[in-house]
Amino acid sequence: MGLSTGAVPARVDAPVKKALLDLVDDAVGAGFSLRQACTWLRIPHTRVLGWQAKAAAGDSLQDRPSGPAEAAHGLLDWEREAIIDLARDWEQVDLTHRKLAHRGSRLEAVYVSESSVLRVLEAAGMRLPGLPRPEPRSRRAFPDWAELTPGVIYCYDFTHFSGLPGWCAIAVIDVVSRYCLSLRLCAEETSTQVEAAFIEALSTDGKAWLLEDEAFAAELAAGHVPDPDLGAVLGQEVDADPEGLGLPPEATVPVLLAVSDNGPQMTSSNTAKFMAAARIGQHFGRPGTPNDQAWIESFFGHLKTENPHLEELTDPGALAAELENRKEHYNTIRLHEGIGYVTPEDEHYGRGEAIRQARKKGLARAHQNRVATRRAARQNRTTPTTMDAD
Repeated sequence: MGLSTGAVPARVDAPVKKALLDLVDDAVGAGFSLRQACTWLRIPHTRVLGWQAKAAAGDSLQDRPSGPAEAAHGLLDWEREAIIDLARDWEQVDLTHRKLAHRGSRLEAVYVSESSVLRVLEAAGMRLPGLPRPEPRSRRAFPDWAELTPGVIYCYDFTHFSGLPGWCAIAVIDVVSRYCLSLRLCAEETSTQVEAAFIEALSTDGKAWLLEDEAFAAELAAGHVPDPDLGAVLGQEVDADPEGLGLPPEATVPVLLAVSDNGPQMTSSNTAKFMAAARIGQHFGRPGTPNDQAWIESFFGHLKTENPHLEELTDPGALAAELENRKEHYNTIRLHEGIGYVTPEDEHYGRGEAIRQARKKGLARAHQNRVATRRAARQNRTTPTTMDAD
């Protein structure tokens, strides 16, 4: 009751108040003043006087609940009913409580917040249909001919920098080795930039011969890209020479696979024709699923996170030069966790496995050396010398 543990708490139950009043009455009956009794009980005398007044009036000593019985701005009964009626009439049209709240305002039936609509419907046990969810789409596997070795599967995409609105950068990386084959700053985002990036990537990867077909070069110079209507770019089995053009069988077999999202630059007919002419198959991820292009998304994420100054550059020339520097650093110096902490250049040109194995052997040698050193030290401390033996 607060008699032995310090002052009486600010709020106590009715039985505690009654017991305290009895103690005060006993003290007053014994000749002590009310103030003196309250001092001993460590309770303000004004509280006791208030309790005595309530008891004399026949009121309960129990504290009233704090605050009003209901919020002043709480919904009225007719508003709750209007929300329920609105849901019955419009649930199949509006589907969600958010739209339903605005429907009520539009019809001038009830003006309430979206969360109020949700709480009223939940209290009434009503559940709106909600927006339909699209059927999940399984990820499409790479074609069988696309081997998981460096130099076979490329991934590419565009990104933007806040310091240069309207400009963008396109990158092409190797999916297996993470080697950045092309990183270009562009003033626009079209199929032309895709072609330029892949021409650079093929040259960097030693596959420029895919672009050296004389007929293809002539059509490119004239501004025309040959029609890729051979079907093999999708990994399908087709007649090697469907129109009797004298094409060798290898002319219809894709050499590389280009992985991308479904952006208009990637799905345009010009890009498709260029890829087909260069014997590059196209593989598109699921719409709205950037994880299907995780390799290029990770590349851009590391590029911007580790080099925040790129977002602050406002001069196209400075940004283009810095992107080239960052590309060189990424390929030749930065250790990549996803490929076993070697550089993408090491992995792309076949040195990665030897470096990883060398580290494993070095760790084993270091372990053996530490064990041998400590064993020798213990033996030196415990073995008696010749003088000690004498």
